[in-house]
This record gives sequence, structure tokens and C-alpha cells, in this order.
Amino acid sequence: MRRPITAEAPSGERPGLVVTDRPAPGNPGAGRSRSRVLAGGILSSLAGKMVGLAAPLLITPLAFRSLGAERYGLWMAVTSLTGMALFADFGLGNGLLTRLARLRGTGERQAAAREVSSAYALLGALSVLLMVALVATLWWVPWPALLGATDPAVAGDARAVVLVCFSAFLANIPLALIQRVQYAHQQVAQSNLWQAGGSLVSVVLVYAAVTGGAGHVLVIAAAVLAVPLVNLANGVCYFAWQDRDLRPRARHVRAEVARGLLRLGVRFFLLSVLASVVLNLDGFLIGRVLGLPAAATYAVVLRMFALLTLFITLVNLPLWPANGEALARGDLAWVRRVTLRMVCLSAGVVALPGLALVLIGNDLLRLWVRAADLPPVSPTLFAGLAVWSVLLAVAAPLFMVQNSVGLLRPQFVGWAACLLLAVPLKIVLADRVGLPGVALASAVTYALTVLPAAVVGYRRVVANRSARPEPAGTAATAVGP
Repeated sequence: MRRPITAEAPSGERPGLVVTDRPAPGNPGAGRSRSRVLAGGILSSLAGKMVGLAAPLLITPLAFRSLGAERYGLWMAVTSLTGMALFADFGLGNGLLTRLARLRGTGERQAAAREVSSAYALLGALSVLLMVALVATLWWVPWPALLGATDPAVAGDARAVVLVCFSAFLANIPLALIQRVQYAHQQVAQSNLWQAGGSLVSVVLVYAAVTGGAGHVLVIAAAVLAVPLVNLANGVCYFAWQDRDLRPRARHVRAEVARGLLRLGVRFFLLSVLASVVLNLDGFLIGRVLGLPAAATYAVVLRMFALLTLFITLVNLPLWPANGEALARGDLAWVRRVTLRMVCLSAGVVALPGLALVLIGNDLLRLWVRAADLPPVSPTLFAGLAVWSVLLAVAAPLFMVQNSVGLLRPQFVGWAACLLLAVPLKIVLADRVGLPGVALASAVTYALTVLPAAVVGYRRVVANRSARPEPAGTAATAVGP
């Protein structure tokens, strides 16, 4: 069991008393304000995601008609490669979010400016290095053959498409940090508005490119460059007018700050990779044990529950910075109260549609897929996935408390134990019970490993804060990452 420790002063700052203008711990006005911001963030997250989901529905028919089947498929193949690199910032964004939320609570503006500048310097350098490597290897890698382009005209566009898509992805690595800065300062609604704007801009640009008779590569560029351009505009507006003190400056970059961010970020990165492996291994195991048709059926059913897991993420993510700021201010009562409410809210909202899928899931499948070779699915499979979704919903608010102070070891232990236990259990139950056995194994192993880790980590944060009350105006203590 890892012992609670007093956190070092953020990123190389000298420890000691910090004079701030924060309210006293437990200030009712601060708690009410934080709750209002949290509610607005949750609602804006849901609304923004609806816009984000609608944008591809509008872009797809326009782009498909303009590009043709093979060129559109080429674009999607390249997009899948960038999708595999979602952790390309090595967790630095999450590390910055955690540190800034705490510094907001303690009021250490100069330290926050150094964190922001150092994060932009790190990810900017990484983005430039990867961009240079992309350009240097572009003509050495047989992209047309790797992407399966058979039409000579499509093959001729392959490298240009790769360059455009990967350049947009790499440029967005540092540009997307503005979202973490806004989240850390509980400007979640503002951040979500900009992200929704990025989705809308992509629709407008693709429509303009298609109707204007632009070339195929320009149509793709219009779709993929919208998000980094909007993130750039968001960052310029934020740092130029809204919070000039945090504007990235070379003189604020500190090597010790960058190292601290990198250490914390790498831990978030490794945790994300471990959780991703656990959550995405089912298709491979089912294909090996029951065959690819069974894996396809399971994947289709799992997609029906994907909206529930997406809801869990959207609703609980704003808790991360809010908890960090509340703990830094010593408002432990708010953290306890809101965490309990969010556990009940998340579980209840997920349980209702989960129950509906158990009862009418097959009817919805027939209406949605309309495929004759999709067999009826056992209600037990729906029930197992519904229980698993509820467990995810219960654990998420508890993890947001741990993330807010960088306490990751209980999560590592839980996910690692889940991986070791789930793989053999899923293989055995898949062979003996079929697809429902895999879903039941997911629920059982999560309940035995990850959920206890969530509870233990949450209690550890709360116990550490309770044991170390601090007067207003002193630097916050925290559980060490």
C-alpha cells in the first residue's frame, strides 16, 4: 500500500507558505459557484458531443460523392492510423490539467504560467520533430501499396493525403492544449463551444470545397484542418485577451517544470494504454475462440453500449479540474458531496437504457443493422454488458478524484489485475457459455479488480486531506502522484 505524502511544490517551486486570495476551506459561496460551473460544463459537454457526432453524418455523403469510393477509403485508412496515435502527447495534456487545477486553487499564477509555457514548449518540439520525420520519410515509405490503392490516380494522391492528415494531427498535438487549460480553469462550457465550432467549421469548409470544385486533396484538407485551425484561434483569443498572464512565453519555460510534467504525463499515458488494452481485447479473444462471425456480432452489440460509456466520460470529465481546485482550497465536503451525487447520477442514467437494451435489444438490432446474417442475441449478453456499463459509471467519479491529485497507482494495480484475471476467464467462459460468457467475465473481473481500486484510491485521497487540514492561505497538500 502506497503511503500518502505531502506533495512537492509544483514543478520545482520552493515549498512553503503561499499567499493567495482564495476563500477559506468549505466556503459555501465557492462551493455553489463550483457546482454551477460543473453543471454547465456537463450540459455543454453533452451538447458539444451531439454537434461533434452530427458533423461526420453531414460530411460523409458530401465527401464520398466528391472523392469516390476508393479515394474515400484511402482517407479513412489514413484516419485510422492517426486514430491509433491518440496518446501521442504522452499524457502531457492530462498532466497539465492536473497541475493547473491545483494551482488555480492555491492561486499560484506565476507557477501556472511556467506550467503552460513548458507544456507548449515540450509538445511544440515533439510536434516539429515528428513533422520533420514525416516529411523525411514520406517518399521512402510505399504509402500507396501500404494503403491498398489500386487506381493509379488514387495512388498518386496517397502521399499527399498522408501528408495532409498527419500534418493536421501533429499540429493539433500542442494546439489542443488550450482545451486542457480551459478545463483546468473550469471554463468547460467555453472549451466545449469552441470544440463544437471546430466540428461546424469542418462541415462548412468541406461544403465550400465540394461545391467550389476543389481538388480531391483539398476536400480532405478542408475536413482535417478545421479542428487544429479552430484550436489555434481558441488559443490566440484566450491568451491574447482572456488570460494574458498565462500566455506561453519562452522566458517562462523551465527544464524542471518540463521534467515534472513529463513524469506525471507518462504515468497518465501508461495508464491510458493499459486501460485501452483491457477494454479493447474482447474482439481479438472472441475471434480466436468463437470465430470472426461471433466477434462481429459482439462488436455490433458493444457499439450499442458505446453511447453509454461516452455519456460516462462526458459527464464525469468536468469533475477532474473541479475536484483539483476544491481539494487545493480544502473544500473536502464539496468533493464528498458531489462525488456521491455523481456516482448515483451516472449509475442511474446508465442503468435505465441498459435495462431497455436487455428487454428490447434484439428489436433495436434488427431495425439498426438490417442484416440477415446477424443472429439473435441472448438477453444474457445484453445484461452482462449493462452491468459492466453501470460499474464503469460508478467508478468514473471516484477516478476523477484520484486524477485530480495525480494518484494513479491504485488504478494501475486495478487495471493490471483486471487484465491478468479477465483474459483467462473470458477464454474459458467464451468456450463454455459463448458470447454472454465474455460479457459476464467483463463485469465480474471489473467488479473484483478495478472498482475496488477506485474505492481504495478515493478513500486514500479523502483520508489524506482529512488528516492534513490547512488554514486558508497556505499551500495545499496532496497525495503524491
